[in-house]
Amino acid sequence: MNCKPAARMTDIQPFHVMELLRRARELEAQGRDIIHMEVGEPDFPTPQPIIEAATRFLSSGEVHYTAALGLPALREAIARFYHDRFAADIAPERIVITPGASGALMLALAVSTNPGDEWLLPDPGYPSNRHLVRSVEGRARALPVNAASRYQPTPGQVGSAWRPGTRGLMVASPSNPTGTLLTAAELAALHAETHARGGVLLVDEIYQGLTYGVPASTVLAQPALAAVDDLFVVNSFSKYFGMTGWRLGWLVVPPGWVREVEKLAQHFFISASTPAQHAALAAFAPATLEILEERRQEFACRRDTLLPALRELGFNIAVEPQGAFYIYTNVDRLGGDSETLARRLIEEAGVATTPGLDFGDNAPHRHLRIAYTTRAARLLEACERIRTVLD
Repeated sequence: MNCKPAARMTDIQPFHVMELLRRARELEAQGRDIIHMEVGEPDFPTPQPIIEAATRFLSSGEVHYTAALGLPALREAIARFYHDRFAADIAPERIVITPGASGALMLALAVSTNPGDEWLLPDPGYPSNRHLVRSVEGRARALPVNAASRYQPTPGQVGSAWRPGTRGLMVASPSNPTGTLLTAAELAALHAETHARGGVLLVDEIYQGLTYGVPASTVLAQPALAAVDDLFVVNSFSKYFGMTGWRLGWLVVPPGWVREVEKLAQHFFISASTPAQHAALAAFAPATLEILEERRQEFACRRDTLLPALRELGFNIAVEPQGAFYIYTNVDRLGGDSETLARRLIEEAGVATTPGLDFGDNAPHRHLRIAYTTRAARLLEACERIRTVLD
């Protein structure tokens, strides 16, 4: 083959959980019943008020591009949500509507990263982050985190890892795959560490709203951080709002960066999906928020059902998740490695989980991510099926 892919592609690995999902679909096509605990997608349908808003808009037939930064009414609705829910005052002009949170991450990295710049990323962490860094000719550098720090980086760790070519730090609260949170004080300390070195802090709040036993929060609620010029915040309509397939997210941009991000958005996307944006206007309606809170309580019930059931089977869960809908568990007591175990579970028990391989190089063979995105009865059924494999 004379024409070869770009050199960067040798560093881009597949998203293994999607390949595992493909295998699950193959087994289902063969008539197997698969319990899905692998993909981070809620099993609830899109809330009906959002569906109705989309239907009303589409019935007009006037489906055209929006401005590259997004529908003004939606940007204003998000700003009101920040104010009403979190007492955070964010100008609508700083909010950029994107094709999913992935689009927001792309914009934040592209606007801030020079070739060769290094980003510090917690390991384990969401797999696409390091590959998006590589796609803009940056370098992702792993910060190994463990249960001692609730799988979150510490300021001391960031300071020790920082080098002349380091551009920024990316964190997530709640996190994927661990479901752990950063407190307001911890986020402020991490920002102080990156700011002192002339770097950028990027906070992933994609699972904002899905917290259990603690209130939902945002780094932007801290007045000292709300308007700094070195903080990007990524969010999404996928998880809490239940709009995964609509592919809609947003990015809160530092005040002085909006025009630069706008130029990229014009070329990358033209605009996010117009029907999705009009549908999302209903995401903040009281009736929708009531539905979403009921679903959050259901996720809490699922978590509380699954945690003891997994522990009884021998899974070692060192840190209980306070957010998102994942349990990150050590499988040392169960023998073998997590990839082998995951393949046994799907092939022999019809239970799909995600091996640690997707989340970095920090002992991935010792860990599984298990999503509680299906109803409690199915979670308990999954545990009984797992028991048959482990016995």
